[in-house]
Amino acid sequence: MIEKAILKINPSAEFSVNGNDINQITWHNGTTPISVSDIQAKMVEVQAEYDANQYQRDRATAYPTIQEQLDMQYWDNVNGTTTWEDAIAKVKADNPK
Repeated sequence: MIEKAILKINPSAEFSVNGNDINQITWHNGTTPISVSDIQAKMVEVQAEYDANQYQRDRATAYPTIQEQLDMQYWDNVNGTTTWEDAIAKVKADNPK
């Protein structure tokens, strides 16, 4: 999480973190150090963003595979059914934004 926060603040930052300890960051190759308080604030934002997108991770595991979806679409086209639309709608309904 520390690393993600630092890179959100400065995507080109070069650094290492010892033992995942926010007080043990070594800055490399002239990277301007970022204050611990700024990193902590960004960590809160990164965690909130991660939490807010839980539905995306849930949907990703719930959707049928691409191969299954293509097969559903083919047979829906042949049979005039809505199997694929129904399957996708169910995943979305079960995992709302």
